[in-house]
Amino acid sequence: MQKHSGTLKIGFRPGERPEDYEGEYQCFASNDHGVAMSNKILLRVSKAPLWPKEILEPRVVTEGSPLILPCNPPPGLPPPQIFWMDSNMNPIPQNERVSMGQNGDLYFSNVHLQDAERDYSCNARFNFTHTIQQKNPFSLRVQTSRRVAESRPSFLTPSGIQSSKMVLRDQELLLECIAAGLPTPSITWFKKGAELPAKKVKFENNNKVLRVLSVSEEDAGDYVCTANNNVGMIRHTISVDVKAAPYWLDKPTNLILAPDEGGRLVCRANGKPKPTIQWFVDGEPLEAKIREGSSNSVRHREMLGDTIIFRSVEIGSSAVYQCNASNQHGYLLANAFVSVLDLSPMMLGPKNQLIQVIENNRTFLDCPFFGSPLPEHRWFKNGQGSGLDGGHYRTYLNGSLEIKRTRREDEGTYTCVASNMLGKAENQVHLEVKEPTRIVQAPVHQSAVRGTTARFDCKVNSDPTLPVTVTWTKDDKPLDLRWRLKKDKDSLTISNINEGDAGTYTCMAKSAIDQDSVSARLTVLEDASLHPSLSSALPPGRPDPPMDLDLSDPAARSVRLTWIPGNDHNSPITGFLVQFEEDRWEPGRWQNLTSFSGDLNSVVLQLSPYVNYQFRVIAINSVGQSDPSQPSPRYKTSGAAPDAIPRGLRGWGTRNDNMEITWEPLQDLERNGPNLQYHVWWRRKDSGEQWDSGTTPSSNYVVQNTDTYVPYEIRIQASNEFGSGPESNVVIGYSGEDKPTEPPRQLQVSNVDSTKAQVKWKAVNMSSIRGEFKEYRLYYSRKSSLVPGLVVKEETKNKGFYTTADEPSGILTGLVPFSKYKMSMVVANNRFEGPPSNMVEFTTREGVPDAPKFFKINRRTLDTLYLEWDRPLEPNGILIGYKLEYQAVNSSRPSSPTILTIPHNVTKHTLRLPDRSTRYKLFLSALTQQGSGEVFAEESPHFSNEEGFTEEEGLVELTNAFVFSDFTPTPPPLATLPSTTIAATESSTPATTPLTTTTTSSTTTVAPPPTTTEAPPTTTAAVLLISRGPNLNVLVTRGPEIWNLTVDPNSVYANVSWRHSFPAGSSAFVLEFALDSEKTRKVVKSVPVMQQPPVTVADLNASTTYHLRVYSHELNSISSTWVIFKTKAAYIDQVDIATQGWFIGLMCAIALIILILLIVCFIKRSRGGKYPVRDKKDLPLDPVDHKDQDGSFDYHSDEDNKPLQGSQTSLDGNVKESDDSLVDYGDGGDGQFNEDGSFIGQYTVKKDKDETEGNESSEATSPVNAIYSLA
Repeated sequence: MQKHSGTLKIGFRPGERPEDYEGEYQCFASNDHGVAMSNKILLRVSKAPLWPKEILEPRVVTEGSPLILPCNPPPGLPPPQIFWMDSNMNPIPQNERVSMGQNGDLYFSNVHLQDAERDYSCNARFNFTHTIQQKNPFSLRVQTSRRVAESRPSFLTPSGIQSSKMVLRDQELLLECIAAGLPTPSITWFKKGAELPAKKVKFENNNKVLRVLSVSEEDAGDYVCTANNNVGMIRHTISVDVKAAPYWLDKPTNLILAPDEGGRLVCRANGKPKPTIQWFVDGEPLEAKIREGSSNSVRHREMLGDTIIFRSVEIGSSAVYQCNASNQHGYLLANAFVSVLDLSPMMLGPKNQLIQVIENNRTFLDCPFFGSPLPEHRWFKNGQGSGLDGGHYRTYLNGSLEIKRTRREDEGTYTCVASNMLGKAENQVHLEVKEPTRIVQAPVHQSAVRGTTARFDCKVNSDPTLPVTVTWTKDDKPLDLRWRLKKDKDSLTISNINEGDAGTYTCMAKSAIDQDSVSARLTVLEDASLHPSLSSALPPGRPDPPMDLDLSDPAARSVRLTWIPGNDHNSPITGFLVQFEEDRWEPGRWQNLTSFSGDLNSVVLQLSPYVNYQFRVIAINSVGQSDPSQPSPRYKTSGAAPDAIPRGLRGWGTRNDNMEITWEPLQDLERNGPNLQYHVWWRRKDSGEQWDSGTTPSSNYVVQNTDTYVPYEIRIQASNEFGSGPESNVVIGYSGEDKPTEPPRQLQVSNVDSTKAQVKWKAVNMSSIRGEFKEYRLYYSRKSSLVPGLVVKEETKNKGFYTTADEPSGILTGLVPFSKYKMSMVVANNRFEGPPSNMVEFTTREGVPDAPKFFKINRRTLDTLYLEWDRPLEPNGILIGYKLEYQAVNSSRPSSPTILTIPHNVTKHTLRLPDRSTRYKLFLSALTQQGSGEVFAEESPHFSNEEGFTEEEGLVELTNAFVFSDFTPTPPPLATLPSTTIAATESSTPATTPLTTTTTSSTTTVAPPPTTTEAPPTTTAAVLLISRGPNLNVLVTRGPEIWNLTVDPNSVYANVSWRHSFPAGSSAFVLEFALDSEKTRKVVKSVPVMQQPPVTVADLNASTTYHLRVYSHELNSISSTWVIFKTKAAYIDQVDIATQGWFIGLMCAIALIILILLIVCFIKRSRGGKYPVRDKKDLPLDPVDHKDQDGSFDYHSDEDNKPLQGSQTSLDGNVKESDDSLVDYGDGGDGQFNEDGSFIGQYTVKKDKDETEGNESSEATSPVNAIYSLA
């Protein structure tokens, strides 16, 4: 044997033969903890014996007669491979007439004259020794006659009309029929009472050999081969019996136990015949060990057939157990290591692992651990809060934590803690949530003309912290970026396209943790100039539906379907989908039958019996699916016996004296015929009794008058009018269970600490369970808390313990510290619980407290924080104070935390801050004698206007704007209160509530009728509230209530009013504001109110939708319904620009410019006189018509030439008429000129001088005209 190895190496010494080492070998491996065994290995020497020398006389045979040439190869190990050749080393051709049998003989169904033209030699190839042995050749002499008579078929092999064959499960079954006759007979096969399974059966050697792959019990039965020619037919029946070497049903596995624990090893196997089970321990028979062992070993270990039961194991009893299951066809051997360990928990995975995941994906955080006893494990996030389990978290027994849908807020550090009685271990996993990598602008299918350019876009969005690579492939192969292909950040460009560029292009964006890909197809079209019919590049589209469906070649379970494909619309058809509809079970419903590749249009469909089919075909290309074709004609298959075995067979009692046998009924297409029935057989296990049977058309059968919890063997078979189907395997069922008769005895508790306790008891007699032992079930409840004044609600819980030890024990965890408990235990089977044990009471020790109920910063000034909190819901002991720790979080230099201790009866504190410009992180925890509890953290705002904080308390305004509900009783009237305003503060409690829907309006929201809530019991008489809806009368106990919550919002404040039935002046209220946050409501402001409503709440955000409720400060469970309102848009403060310096200066500059222009204008006008018109004096004036710029004419009448009243004249009121002056031609007054004498305006008809003089005006010249004069 090789050193440091289990390998056995055999070397031959001089004079030794390999045959001397033949035999069975088995390996044993041992150490201080036990001995393990391997399977037995049979060693044989491969041989290639020589063919015996023999002289073969020529074979004389008549033409048309059958002939068998025997081979009889020498025996070899492994058996040789046989083949026939002639003397020239040419293979003998084989066909329907001439073939080689499974035994190596050469069979001639009938001899032809040309068969004598060659000789026949049998060859044996020994593959292991790489040698070939050849037998002396046969020669033939064929006697012929003028007329060869035809003959009926006869079997050359096998002989007779019936034979039998045995085959092992999971092996191959080979059945052979070779027939003689003239003409050559054809061979067919069928199975009596069933169809040959198409997926497992192969026909070989021209149908002479039937091969069944991976044989199972259903393949047993009678197989019939028929030989047929035109003279007659003959049959042979082969009865196949399927046996089975042992195979595992329940393989024993390693078992780890802690001292005083119990467990079991199970070894279940099946086979035909039934295998026997034998147990070994450390390689020696266990039965002998038990007989020879001490009473102590017998007490700790018991063998019950295929099960070993361990009770109260001890250190040092570790061993390797072997299970051997064997019958005459083989055996199974399995090793199972039973290890008794006393080990504190340890972590098996890497420490401080960093996990990066994609947002909204399912995530698993692994935490493999080990320990004995089996540790309990819990997960924590960021070191705070209780264990993570529930909601979108789920923990598994192997230590993994599942986050069903990872979100951004799930980022953080997760701690896995495993603990048992010997200690604990922990590990951390850091989770980072990343944005997914997505292609936001994807490539699209394109068609381009040869020689042009195509561009595929591929724009990617991804997490900025993850590098992303973008790659392109063509037809799923890497793309060769040649000179014509250019890739940039967001696209791929292909220039000068040719036919080789056609294909499917895929853009793949990949990061370290995810990827995204999109494909698009490029179709290359011919140039339109060469082919005028291709006037445009049409994009590919969905194909047209196939046409002209036709059925042919009908058979019992198949038919050929043929169709004509439709137009593919520039995208090749890649596949066809065939659907069917039948009119018996689900008429009108089309179902998928099978699919085929796109190059086929004629296929053979495999069908089920007794179905009236109708088919249709759908074509598929890269764009999508076509519309379905028109249906084919109907085709009805004939009926047959069922092929399927009913699945899900089981037996279980519904009462203590019956057993209900159930199974899944056959599907509609598995019925194969009408009148489906189920035949059921049953008998008591290992009784050897005759089988009882029953028949039913339903999917269950009830066996009456059984004993309580007795195992039965069950099998089932389906049948219809055409025959019976195959029988199922035997399964084990049980009759009904009854109530256990014995209680667990001597229940006691020990080793009690703050959260767990050890429980011990005496086991019951297993026969008293009267059913399958499920567990010992411990019922426990918390009676009271030892904290003075703390009232708890008693709630009964239970925990199960599976153990078969005589003196079992277990650990009860999850207890509340400093509490009084009571418990009792029962034993349970699957249906009933037994009588309870003795009642035990115990108290848990003091522990560390929970976190305070809330912790918030009420108000902040420049250097002071006003803090408030409330006692923990579960103090878990006597509170001795609170620990307040604070530390700067935005300081440039690290600072050590400051710790304050506050008395236990104080819930408010004023904290002076060392630095008013620094933000502080505050941590508050409660204290007991056991230490500090869970921490409640809060962070201070930087300035007083952050987070809605105010420096001073505001005023409350009084408002009487009540809105009463028709569905609530009228409470006593409330006293009128002075007007008050309250500044809203932000709550530090990260509470969320489920989203609800409430009708809203832009200004005021009225809540729906309040729902009935559970309140503390009172002695107030019951009141019947009548709702307007039908059947909505609710009987409630009138107690303190809050209703009619109404809101009148403004931009940054809101008037809030509500009604309540609390005594006036004896209750305080809290207004709770929340915002929507991913399907939850996140509380952002909590406003304590000591006054009676109505109140005005300030410091709200403008244009924001709020959820609001009001609840009692003393009785938190008494609350109004939530209402939704939206504040108005913020008012924009208008700045008075008239008071701004820049505006005054601008206006002064403009006024100065205007003044200068007016002065210049006056100077110009004061000159008077005539203006030269040298350039235009010779132009003819047409007083009648003027041609506009667009070519139209403007006709003027005398009325048009009259001046307007109040038109402007010269400054001195008189203008002297002159032939050189063109004043008379001005429009409505004085003509206006530039300095060079050119006109401003248009020519008009000359005015009457008298009219001009009669329309004098003292108005000043227009500033606009003055500006034009300066131009």
